[in-house]
Amino acid sequence: MGLVTKDDGWRISDELWEKIEPLLPQRPSHPLGCHRSRVPDRAAMNAILLVLRTGMQWNALSATGICSSSSAHRRFLEWTEAGVFREFWRQSLLDYQVLKGIDWDWLAMDGAMTKAPLGGEKTGPNPTDRGKEGTKRSTLTDAAGMPIAMEVAGANRHDMKLTRATLSAIVIPRPIPIYDEPQRLCLDKGFDYDEVRDIVLEFGFTAHIRTRGEEAKAMKKQAGFKARRWVVERTHSWLNRFRRLLVRWEKRADTYLAMLHLACGLVVWRSNSLMG
Repeated sequence: MGLVTKDDGWRISDELWEKIEPLLPQRPSHPLGCHRSRVPDRAAMNAILLVLRTGMQWNALSATGICSSSSAHRRFLEWTEAGVFREFWRQSLLDYQVLKGIDWDWLAMDGAMTKAPLGGEKTGPNPTDRGKEGTKRSTLTDAAGMPIAMEVAGANRHDMKLTRATLSAIVIPRPIPIYDEPQRLCLDKGFDYDEVRDIVLEFGFTAHIRTRGEEAKAMKKQAGFKARRWVVERTHSWLNRFRRLLVRWEKRADTYLAMLHLACGLVVWRSNSLMG
């Protein structure tokens, strides 16, 4: 009987591996049958998780004994191109839908900026950091803070300009809103533009745009008032616990998104585990 691996946040647990392994593409074989043995997929995934959690450089992996840096990065690129990390996120959300149900009543969307010292695709000068290269991730969550859409752009791109792309990036089927059950979208004053309202209406959402101060006052005045917009800020905080996301080192937009997709999938999967 093999050793059981539990979820310690640093290694792929047996339960998590059961979710991820079926999503991996078929392992390629050498045409002459003489290629050296391939690094086990689980070892490579453990190495990728370590990079995501710690923010360490790929080249530092070889010293860990888990997997060589070249093998781990090659597998990461292979799985990124196959859409493995996005599919893991999507499957986790579908499981969440069964276990608890995605709350479409009050969604929230906001952007967060991080540094991108190496530049690359979808980066730009950060207006709040002396024009240094940075990137922005625009995140959409349900009422409980579960991430359901993600878009990336340069740090100089205004939040409101990412509205359409973010709403188009919802990774799971969305119920059709009806009059008695509207789907409200909470936004801050950075989205207070007619263009945003038109896009939100086009997607069938009901826009609720207010400042943090207005929400705080309502919480004090109205007994039982439940804040709605701040949940997306909490989700950004959850994502920032994955140190690789605090500073963007990926030059390619697709590999940076892959890291974000894996982190989103882990956030939702761990929520599922708590309910299971």
